[in-house]
Amino acid sequence: MNLSPSTYLATVDINIALPLSRFSEVFSDCFKHCYTSDRYPVIVLCIGTDRSTGDCLGPLVGHKLSAIHSNNRFLVYGTLDNPVHAKNLKETLGEIRELYTNPFIIAVDASLGSMERIGHITIAEGPLRPGAGVKKTLPSVGDMHVSGVVNFGGFMEYLILQNTRLSLVMRMANIISSGIHYSFLKRGESPSSARFVPRKDCSRV
Repeated sequence: MNLSPSTYLATVDINIALPLSRFSEVFSDCFKHCYTSDRYPVIVLCIGTDRSTGDCLGPLVGHKLSAIHSNNRFLVYGTLDNPVHAKNLKETLGEIRELYTNPFIIAVDASLGSMERIGHITIAEGPLRPGAGVKKTLPSVGDMHVSGVVNFGGFMEYLILQNTRLSLVMRMANIISSGIHYSFLKRGESPSSARFVPRKDCSRV
């Protein structure tokens, strides 16, 4: 992805001191940079599958966000029970376009990178390219995105994803979901399972 000089991009290493606090701060800054009040609703679109340890980062984040009970003003797509993945991503994006005229989409997905980048979370303006790490061509998605490097890439990507440490993915999912939650609490908004509804039956606040 080519980024202009004004594009927001930052990374958080989950191994630093207080990574949750840092992620929440960076996520809030990026959201303020990207979001405008005419965009509604805010949708957190968590991409991945529960059938692969490395690729379950998105569904885990969606699952954790949807389990937080409080009033909120955004929707969660993609959980362990209802994942959004390569086979249904286009359909899901079509449904979102049918339901909402001007949504603001925050895409969340796992990624592969260099060895030294494992455990880093990127928060950036603009879309991500799901499936790029495993050479799949899927629609770019997101007005901003969160991407966690769960393992190294370059060869045998499917096998690498299958052999990713679950403990690493869980740590990243906890930081991302809690960080998003705290960021929206500061804005007077918070995600909730009350707002998660299965695809085909989504509604705005």
